[in-house]
Amino acid sequence: MKTLTETDNEFICDIQAPCFQQLSPEEVELIRVNKTQVLFRKGENLTKQGAFASYVLFVLEGLSKQHLEGEGSKQMNLRIIRPGEFVGLSAVFGKSTFNYSVVALTDTKVFIIEKSALAKLVQQNGMFAYSIIRRYCDHNTLLYDTIRNLTYKQMNGRLADALLYIDSVNDGTGDVFTLLSRRDIADFAGISTESTVKLLKTFEKDGIIKLDEKSISIENRDVLMEISKRG
Repeated sequence: MKTLTETDNEFICDIQAPCFQQLSPEEVELIRVNKTQVLFRKGENLTKQGAFASYVLFVLEGLSKQHLEGEGSKQMNLRIIRPGEFVGLSAVFGKSTFNYSVVALTDTKVFIIEKSALAKLVQQNGMFAYSIIRRYCDHNTLLYDTIRNLTYKQMNGRLADALLYIDSVNDGTGDVFTLLSRRDIADFAGISTESTVKLLKTFEKDGIIKLDEKSISIENRDVLMEISKRG
């Protein structure tokens, strides 16, 4: 982790995200004096499950992976975090620890914002509060979808869901599959790594996907979506 200053080449001068355009000059200044710009290197933790949460992160550049940690080495991947997204919004609403861990898939630049400053903006700026609450609800919806899929779908359907989700992140960000191991994909699907490898080969044999080392391309989206639908 590296704290960036205005003299660093990686420093980003302004936040272009729509939600911050809703702030008054005084509110922008409040954010400015309560933020720190940080560069996380690939593989570093942005947050650690159970750690004290006194801040919220806003992602400027890079991709990271959010996951729940279980016993031993078990984990469940929840989503891939892209630029323009917040990490740790629950800290704004009274949660004192992070509910999940986030690890950088690429070098990732963020603003670390004191949660007290963000909470003040939520209280006094209705439009900004609306955008924060909407993001929070979107995260919850994704979590509920994940729980439903893991509860009611079999392995084929779970893996199809995982592939379709990861592929959706590829929009303008390059091949995200190359950033993930087979275990990562398995942890998105909630199945074992061994089963994931076998099913990927079966999907390739059936002409649904194409495997090229770590890269995965979807060749027949309609069939994959039908597998996802049938579960």
